[in-house]
Order: sequence, then structure tokens, then C-alpha cells
Amino acid sequence: MKLTDYFNVLLKDTVNLGQVKLDLLDSRVESVYKALKADDQIGSLIQGKTPQGSWAHRTIINPVGNNEFDADFMLNVSENPDWADDPKQYIEAVYAALHRHSTYGNMPHSRKCRCVRLVYANSMHLDIVPHLNLADGREVIVNRDDNDWELTNPQGFTDWMKEKDSLAKGNLRKVIRLMKYLRDHKNSFTGTRSILLTTLLGEQVTALRTLIDPNYYSDVPTALLHIVNDLDAWLQDRPTKPSIPDPSGSGVTFDHRWEQSTYSYFRDRIHVHAAEITEAYEEENKERSIELWQGIFGDGFKAPTTASSNSKFPAATPAAASTVGRSGRAG
Repeated sequence: MKLTDYFNVLLKDTVNLGQVKLDLLDSRVESVYKALKADDQIGSLIQGKTPQGSWAHRTIINPVGNNEFDADFMLNVSENPDWADDPKQYIEAVYAALHRHSTYGNMPHSRKCRCVRLVYANSMHLDIVPHLNLADGREVIVNRDDNDWELTNPQGFTDWMKEKDSLAKGNLRKVIRLMKYLRDHKNSFTGTRSILLTTLLGEQVTALRTLIDPNYYSDVPTALLHIVNDLDAWLQDRPTKPSIPDPSGSGVTFDHRWEQSTYSYFRDRIHVHAAEITEAYEEENKERSIELWQGIFGDGFKAPTTASSNSKFPAATPAAASTVGRSGRAG
């Protein structure tokens, strides 16, 4: 059975990141941005900020237990001619600005491949990603490990995500959150990065399927059934790790995000989940169907009791209301 109202409860009360945490995220990003903007060494280069990744795509979920949640934002900066042949200096400069700040200098902060990470105790961490539009027309982020630029097309990813979610009647993002919940909270297909999961699930959503069956993505459980089964079929045809292009059209791939062993494990787990979801969906006995869905998603899959509004992402948001912030680094 579909049990759509049970899915609404699961999303609102268990899966989605709560409003308090989202407001805290907004506030902390704004404070960090103001601190960097005020820095006397890098501040003049900073042009703006943009949400990125799961935060921007509205696919961010609650962390496991007391673990911290993470969010990325792009720090839009102008070129410094002195760093033209040394791109890693943008990450070094952001790190140094945090290091000398009276507050952030005393908090854990580190340099990663494409960002600077700032950690809040027992709460969250922020990944700050320098982002540039170069004079030669390239839109890039920095790969510190290679000391080189990486092409990116955040607006292209935004447009792709909006198109796919609209085709799925606003249910693609909910399916992505549910599958991320399985990965993180149920320890399934661990090692598969969110950008890969998002891309692979999103690529299964097509206009052709809606032409054949207008109700193909009509609600959350139906969209979950079809998208996961379509992904399973696609994966089963590919025992060897396939190339995964960035759907934004940047020209890069996400192939470096996993290895054959990680891919094989993901492929096997999706095959199992596709069968479990199909069984729960097709079960006609309500109590048995509830039991099967709970076997997949846990005790958070339950009947609605009282109105709940602890999420910034209400489960009934219509597709027309879906807006996506700017995407960026695939991570």
C-alpha cells in the first residue's frame, strides 16, 4: 500500500532537517560571511555567497543521533592576479582569515581539497568553497590537492534539478532525502557521496515516463517505487562502474567520487531496496504493508497524529513552489 500520510510523517518528523537547525544554519553562514567580508586581507575580493550542495538543493536531512550536520556555501570571490598560477591560495586565504578571527580562530577549522571547514562543537560544520568567474570565461572552484581549477556550472545544476523535480511533481527531492536517510541512518550503501546519489536518482526521472503514465510520480511512495526501480534496472545493466557526467553541462564527471568496490556495493544495495520497496508498495494488507515499510525506514514510519510543522520542507509542497538555490561543487 502507498500509505502516503505515513510518508508525510516520516519526512516531517524524522528525515527532514528541522526548522530550528535550518535557522541556525542561516544565521551562522551569515555571521561567517560578514567576518570574512570584514577581513582586511581577503575582504576586498569577496563578492557574495551562495548556498550549495544539499542545503541549496533542499535535500539536506537530519544527522544520525547526536552527529553534526554539514552544509556548504560558495564564497564568490574576484580574481587576484598574483594567484593566477597558484589557485590554492584562495583556500589558504580563507583559512588564514578564519585563523586570525577572534571567534573562529579558536574553533576547529581546516583546509580540505575544495573548501575550508569550520566546525561548531556538537552541532554542525560549514564547508566554505571559494568560487570564481575567471576573465577567460571559465566558472571554477579550487582543487587544493592538485593546485588547479575545477570547472563548475552551479546554475546549470540548479536548472537540471528544478526540471527533474518538476517532472516528478515535486517528489524527486523527497525521494532523494528518503534514500539519503537509508544510507545514513540505516547504514546502507555507505561510501556513496550525496552528489552521486542525487545525480543517479535524478537522471531516472524523464518526460517520456510521464507521457506513458501521467501518474508515474504522482505521490511520494509511487515516485520512490518507480525511481528506485528504474535506477536498479539501470545499475543491473552496468556491473562495471560507469562514468557519471555532471548533469549541469560543466564537462566534468563525478567518476573520482567512488571506486569499483563502492559502486558494486551501492549496486547490490539498491537491488535489495528496490525489491523491498516493491513488496511494501504492492502489499494489500495494511498492517503487513506498514510492517514492511517500517522494515525499510524504521519506527518513524507511522500514522499521523497531530499536525507537525518542524520542517522547512513540508511534505506536501507542490512542484510549482519548488525553488533551488545555486548548486556548485559536486560533493
